[in-house]
Amino acid sequence: MKYTVDSLEPRLEQFLAPVLKRAAFNLSYTLQAIENPHPEVENPDVTVVFSGADVDLLLENRAELLLALEHLTMEALRLPAEDHSLISFDANDYRLLRVEELRMSALAAAERVKRTRVPFHFNPMSSRERRVIHLALREEKELRSESVGAGAGRAVVVIPADMPTPPAPPAPARVFQRSRDAEQRGFDGGRSNRGPRNGSGRAGGANRPRGGSRGR
Repeated sequence: MKYTVDSLEPRLEQFLAPVLKRAAFNLSYTLQAIENPHPEVENPDVTVVFSGADVDLLLENRAELLLALEHLTMEALRLPAEDHSLISFDANDYRLLRVEELRMSALAAAERVKRTRVPFHFNPMSSRERRVIHLALREEKELRSESVGAGAGRAVVVIPADMPTPPAPPAPARVFQRSRDAEQRGFDGGRSNRGPRNGSGRAGGANRPRGGSRGR
């Protein structure tokens, strides 16, 4: 194990706590050493588990904010790119559920390609999620999976084994929509008057509570 809760906690606290406070998010987090049920896909040393009234904001748009916060933290801590998979951000078991969703989607795509012999393009996704697709199909003999495209438009295509790789489809234009909460919050970090939301972290593992909301 390269990273532990004890070794990572001070460095992460120095960056993450001020960010959450500045954004005025009602969130707390714990650092946990969790045994992953799919270690062949994801097996982080430490998982940062968020909970609190604003946890649903992290999970909107396929956890766009959660993943962005994870990426920014990895960059701020100056972790080598090859170590990014050793630290994972999660909330409400999103990562576990997403892995299961991707595995099922990969198997469904494989059956479709076998039946129709038409390549199947997944929507663009992160390198971690593309890896889940590739690993789910690694034992298939009649087809293969490849990553195509570039940047944010990089995606997985599933192809019959004897077929050349098709060109990547054009990357869809991204339309950024701010939620009502974001509109009310504004860019100055002001809080809006809204009711509480339910959100819970994941149990188990070594944990120490930290976060932007410390009223405990």
